[in-house]
Amino acid sequence: MENLVQFVSKNLEQGAEPFKGIADAGQATVNFSAIMPSMVLTCFGLLLLMVVAFSPKGKSGPVAGLSLFALAVTGALSIAGWNSTEIGFVGTVALDNFATFFSLIFLLAAGLTILMSGDYLKREGCTITEYYPIIIFVTAGAMWMASGTELITIFLGLEVLSIGLYILAGIFRNNLKSNEAGLKYFLLGAFSTGFLLYGIALTYGATGTTRLAGIASYISANGDVTSSPLLLAGMVLMAVGFLFKVGAAPFHMWTPDVYQGAPTPITAFMSAGPKAAALAAFIRVFMLGLEGMKVDWSMLFWIVAVLTMIVGNFMAIQQTNLKRMLAYSSIAHAGYALVGLVAANAIGMSGILFYMLVYTFMNIGAFGVLVLIGKKGEENLTLDGVAGMGYKSPVLAVVFSIFLFALMGIPPTAGFTGKFYIFAGAVESGYIWLAIIGVLNSAVSLYYYLRVMVSMYFRPGTEDFSWIKPGAAITVSLVIALAGVLYLGILPGAVMEMAKLAAF
Repeated sequence: MENLVQFVSKNLEQGAEPFKGIADAGQATVNFSAIMPSMVLTCFGLLLLMVVAFSPKGKSGPVAGLSLFALAVTGALSIAGWNSTEIGFVGTVALDNFATFFSLIFLLAAGLTILMSGDYLKREGCTITEYYPIIIFVTAGAMWMASGTELITIFLGLEVLSIGLYILAGIFRNNLKSNEAGLKYFLLGAFSTGFLLYGIALTYGATGTTRLAGIASYISANGDVTSSPLLLAGMVLMAVGFLFKVGAAPFHMWTPDVYQGAPTPITAFMSAGPKAAALAAFIRVFMLGLEGMKVDWSMLFWIVAVLTMIVGNFMAIQQTNLKRMLAYSSIAHAGYALVGLVAANAIGMSGILFYMLVYTFMNIGAFGVLVLIGKKGEENLTLDGVAGMGYKSPVLAVVFSIFLFALMGIPPTAGFTGKFYIFAGAVESGYIWLAIIGVLNSAVSLYYYLRVMVSMYFRPGTEDFSWIKPGAAITVSLVIALAGVLYLGILPGAVMEMAKLAAF
């Protein structure tokens, strides 16, 4: 042992200069500016945990307020970095316009979720104040996914996001549906993570690197590697992992059960922020790292996009529970977003960014209405439960109808504009049949969305909806979502230009 210590000490002394050079190079390429927004948000999350630890049980007001402040500060830092790309940690992280645009979507989704959560948690008797810090950590994980330019970095962000979501889905410990949702999501999520990790390992084995730029360079320099079974298997396995997180068919099985069992604000959050994060990582990996294999993956995603739209819409038709209906609807919308990825051109990529922002407004807005409609235990969230609401609670019924029109893609709402850009990208790339199938699926979705409005306005109800008393916070959340849906539908130009600057 003594000889071993002497040997190591001697070699360290002899190699001190080279090791010093490596350390200096590492320090020079760290660049904390590249992770500053997410680092600030993480610090706020840790601070919130301390506040929770010393707060009286059930007093979540200050924690919610601090969470919103943390999101606002992080958003300001993100906007300040617009058009100023920062590369950090030896090229494994990039704070570019792409990451910034998606980060703003994550922050928006988290903010709207927190605003609608306060009264809901009181109604359900939930005194777990860690609820808010976990949302903050999930958002930070989403930001790491969007800014990661290396497969392991993206995976770390995915795990931070996923672990937080497993907890949030099952956070109502005395509710069997919530327990079931958390357990199903955890088991299936862990299974899909295995696919992703195997894909990363095989890709590394085929190319010798996990950096997206390095993978792209290797494929470009070695054209025959695109037919390598090792790389093809890696590509397919990574696609499976990401498609699960997006909720695309045939990897969608967890979505309706988890969305129905999770607390409604968390369902809203899961359907927007984490879905956008998975798409952001998806785009980086396949458009940057595996762009040289576009011929292989474009046909694969063409099939998946069509299957996802069809399964989502036709399964939604059969649902009477509104949360399950919106869950299958979210699957269909994942299919619409994948159309832009298949197009893989400027308008298709910018269309995905724009659409995910629009989707955040309209889907969280729709779930926000469900938060108000539901009773304790999330009863009344069915087609029969909203019967007659158009006359008993007319303002809320109109707001809900606008969100449903947006989800259908009816002008002048933002849903129409978002779908227009995505389908236009598919047509420009020559995927005309894919665009036609997308439009036909949008027509199918009219049935189950309009069925909700028919129930609200043309069916007599037994409920008086007297329990619906919107608080200030959730009212602000719905107003912001409604304004976003209408503004981006009527005047989409400025935001679409930002999306174009952010797209690859």
